[in-house]
Amino acid sequence: MFHVSCLRVSSSLRAARCLVPSRHAAPKAVTCSRRCMSTCLHGKGTGQRDGNFGGLVYRTDGPVLSRSCSTSRAKLNCWNCQQLLHRTPSFFCDSCKAVQPPEEGTSYFRIMDCDYTFTLDTQKLQTRYLQLQRTLHPDNFTQKSVKEQEYSESQSALVSKAYKTLLKPLSRGLYMLELEGMHLKEGTDSVAESHFLMELMEINEALDEAQTPEQVSKIGQDTKGKLADLTEQIDAALHQGELGTAKELLTQMKYYANIEEKVKEKLSDFM
Repeated sequence: MFHVSCLRVSSSLRAARCLVPSRHAAPKAVTCSRRCMSTCLHGKGTGQRDGNFGGLVYRTDGPVLSRSCSTSRAKLNCWNCQQLLHRTPSFFCDSCKAVQPPEEGTSYFRIMDCDYTFTLDTQKLQTRYLQLQRTLHPDNFTQKSVKEQEYSESQSALVSKAYKTLLKPLSRGLYMLELEGMHLKEGTDSVAESHFLMELMEINEALDEAQTPEQVSKIGQDTKGKLADLTEQIDAALHQGELGTAKELLTQMKYYANIEEKVKEKLSDFM
């Protein structure tokens, strides 16, 4: 009984610390630790089990949790009318309808209202992008104040960057690794083994020697198949919290994505 009580007290203290801002923290945003995830459910009350693997939080049989745990942020007020902003992120004030400045530290997944998962719904992503750009585009604010014009430009640019980053698997995966503190730096692809580099050389040579659109298209189809396989492997690695493996696979994906671009360029030469 003593050990159980101690554990309960310890757990309660840890949970409380998640919700208390640091003395030196900026007053406008207080972020939960990555283990304080209970308030970040996209589908709260669904009864589905959650899994936390190396800081990457996934649903095991349904929609994922959002990693950007910003429901514990300090309350924000509209810069124009000072009314409380009820949503995070808030693009507009519900009271005066004024466009709001971007909220620092908000992840692209929350901006685009997407589940934090490598295999996200790109159709939903595109719909969200078009919706936000229709309302945030600077052309809609030419008759507004200078401040609103500036905020609309900032928000529109941020939405575009978030969309482009999350749209393609490679940039999406690299961004997810960045959120976990891992980066792929140029010139540091030591993970590429000799047999893999040889395979790449052979593909590039075949592409250079290809004389017909059919030959180039065949290389393109093979490359797409490789990218599809890598997408599945990366998703599995992230689900299992194997960030090192995901990083290695993303390095390979970067090479194949480069070949895919070369294929497109060569096909355009035949037109």
